[in-house]
Amino acid sequence: MRPGAAGVAAWGWLGQTAAMDLRPTLAAPDDDPYLWLEDVDGEAALAWTAAQTARTADRLRGTWEADAAALQAVMDRPDNIAYPTRRGGLLYNFWKDAGHKRGLWRRTTMESYRSGEPAWDLLLDVDALAALEGEDWVFRGAAPLPPENRRAMLRLSRGGSDAVVLREFDMEARAFVPGGFALPEAKGGVDWLDEDTLLLMSALGGATDSSYARTVRLWHRGTDPADAPVLFEVTPDKMSAWAGYDRERDEVFFVAQLGFYDSEIWVGDRSGPKDRVDLPTDVAVLWDRGWLAMRTRTPWTVGGTTHAPDTVLGIGLDAFRGGDRAFRTLFVPERRRALQGFNWVQGRLLVSVLDELRPVHLVFDPAQDWAGSTLAGLPAIGVVTVWPLDAEHDESDGTMLALTQTPLEPPSLMLLEQAAAPALLRRGPQAFEAHGAVLTQHEAVSSDGERIPYVQVGPKGLTGEAPVYMTGYGGFAAPMLPNYAMRAGKLWLERGGTHVVASLRGGGEFGTWWHDAGRLRNKRLSHDDFAAVAEDLVRRGVTRPGRIAAEGGSNGGLLIANMLTRYPERFGALFCTIPLIDMRRFHRLLAGASWMAEYGDPDKPEDWAWMQEFSAYHAAVPGRPYPPTLIATTRRDDRVHPGHARKMAAKLQSLGYDTLYHEPAAGGHGYGTDNAEIAAFSALGMAFLRRSIGWEA
Repeated sequence: MRPGAAGVAAWGWLGQTAAMDLRPTLAAPDDDPYLWLEDVDGEAALAWTAAQTARTADRLRGTWEADAAALQAVMDRPDNIAYPTRRGGLLYNFWKDAGHKRGLWRRTTMESYRSGEPAWDLLLDVDALAALEGEDWVFRGAAPLPPENRRAMLRLSRGGSDAVVLREFDMEARAFVPGGFALPEAKGGVDWLDEDTLLLMSALGGATDSSYARTVRLWHRGTDPADAPVLFEVTPDKMSAWAGYDRERDEVFFVAQLGFYDSEIWVGDRSGPKDRVDLPTDVAVLWDRGWLAMRTRTPWTVGGTTHAPDTVLGIGLDAFRGGDRAFRTLFVPERRRALQGFNWVQGRLLVSVLDELRPVHLVFDPAQDWAGSTLAGLPAIGVVTVWPLDAEHDESDGTMLALTQTPLEPPSLMLLEQAAAPALLRRGPQAFEAHGAVLTQHEAVSSDGERIPYVQVGPKGLTGEAPVYMTGYGGFAAPMLPNYAMRAGKLWLERGGTHVVASLRGGGEFGTWWHDAGRLRNKRLSHDDFAAVAEDLVRRGVTRPGRIAAEGGSNGGLLIANMLTRYPERFGALFCTIPLIDMRRFHRLLAGASWMAEYGDPDKPEDWAWMQEFSAYHAAVPGRPYPPTLIATTRRDDRVHPGHARKMAAKLQSLGYDTLYHEPAAGGHGYGTDNAEIAAFSALGMAFLRRSIGWEA
C-alpha cells in the first residue's frame, strides 16, 4: 500500500474511508502496509505529515499558544545560567535568548565571569550566519586546536540533525578560513593532530550499518578528504570507528565501537594503531598524567581476583602496559549504592555515586597512594553534578564545577577550586511558582515484586482527583533524576497539578544490575515498572487512572507506546515523542542497529520471541480502551527514524482510534532547535494532556 500524494487526503483521518487494516500483526510482523511513511522526504509521506500536523494544530488551537509564549520567556531570560567551559585560560559559552534564537558562541575571562556582568567576546553569531547563507544552521559545538586556540573546527547541523557540516574557523579573524578544512554534511567528527593535520571520522568515508563512520583517516590540509589515507577501519556490522589525540603522551588512540556497551582500543601514532589495550571489551578506561582508571561492566577475573560489575580500579599506566595487573580497588558498588561516572581532574580521579539516590562525589589521588576523600560542601540531597572546568585534561589545574538542583529549587552553579570551599558562581532564576508544593519520595511494587522508586511533587492533601503528569525513561543505563522541572513546573505544577518522575529498571539509578534488569528480554519489566507507579498513585489516593497523563521521548517513547497497548486502563492521556516503536525494523533504520545491545536482534527468532512483547506497533489492535494519544516527532531526526511515529499514528487511525500526530520540519532528535520551537512542542503536548484528562486549569 503506497498512496500517491493526492490519495493521502482521501485515505481519511481515522481510516474510515477504507476497510480497517489490522496490519502489521504479531502473527504477520513483516506484512507492513505503512512502509511508504519511512520515506522521510517522499511526496506522499510529506503530504500525509503536513495534513496530520495541520489537523492537530486545528484541534488544539487556542489551548497552547499562550503557554508556549510563557515557557519561551522563561527559557529566554537573561539571568539564566551561562554554563562555561575553559580552554587556554578563557571561558567559552554558547548562549540563546529571544534576540539570538540560534545562539552566540562567545568567550570571556574568569575574572569577568565572576563579576556577574561578563564582558563577552563574540566569536560567532549563528543567526547572522544562517541569514547570510540561507541555511537552517544549528550550532553543534566546536573543536579548537589547543593550546593557542587560534583555529577551530565548527560543527553545523541543518535543522538539528546529528549529521553535521564541518568547517574550519579562524577565531582571531572571526571568520571561516578561505580554502580551509571543510567537509559536507555527514555523521562524524575530527580531532586535531597539528595545524595542518586532522584525524577524520566521517560516514562520508564509509558508514556502518548504524550510520556512523567506518574509518579513521589522516587528512592533510589542502587535500581531498576522500583521498585521505585510512589509518583504521571497522566492518559494517560494528557501531563506529573513532580516534583521538593524546597531546600529553603524543599518542593516538583508536576505538572500534563494537556495540553500545563494548569497544576495542588500540594505542598508536599518526601512522595507525600499534598495540591493543589488553582489557575486556566492556571495561571503560580513562588515562591521565601517567595513571589509568577503569570501570568493569560484567564480572572480570584477573590476577586471581574477580571484580564485580561497576567496580572502579586504578593503576599506573606504564605499569599496566608492562603487564602489571595489581589494580587498586577504589570503589565497589552495593545494591543501591551505584557508580554514575568517573573522570580525571589534574591527575586526581573524580568518582560520582548515587547512594539510595543521594549524590556522593569521591576523589582519589594516585600520587598519594590513591588516598580517597569525599568532596565537601555540596548538598546531600537533590541532584548534584560535578565535572572538570577545563575541556582539555592536560590544561586542568584541578578546578571543577558543580550544579545543584531539586524539582522545586532552580540550579546553582558552584566553583570548586583545590583547597577552597565551593563558591557560588551563578544561581538560576525561579522559572515557576508552585505555591504549597511539596517533594516526597515513594516506592511502587512492580509485576515481579521489585521496588520502583519515584518522586512526587505537588500540593499536599490530595484526595484522589489530582491531575498527574508522569515521566520516565528506563533505558541505556541513563538515570532519570528529579532535576529542576522547568517545563513541568511552568505548564503543570504552577497550575496546581502534580508531577511524578519514575526511576525505572533499564536506567542507571542503581548501576549495571538495574540496567540489565530492564534491557533485552527484561525490557518489558521497565514498562511494568512505569505502570506499577501509576497504579501506586491510585492506591495511595493521589488520583485515579483517568487523571494520569504521561509523556516519554525516544526510548521513553517506546515506554509510552507500551503503556498504550499493554496498560491502557491505567492512564487518561499519553504524549509519545520522538519514539522508537517498530521493534521489527528498528535495526534497519538510521542508527537503530547500534541499539541491539539494548533491545535484541529481531532477525534472531529467539530474540523476536520476547521482543514482540514490547513491539507496540505490532501489538496494537482494535476495540481496546486506548486513552487519547498524541504522537510527535521531527522530520530532521536522523537518529530515531520518523517512520516509527508516522507508522504508529497511521495504524492507530486505521484501527479507528482518534490519534493525533505532530511533526515539525526541524528539531533533530529533540523538541526543537531553538527556545521557541522547544516551547511550542512542549506547550502543545501539555495542552493535549490537560484537555484529554479533563483538566483545563
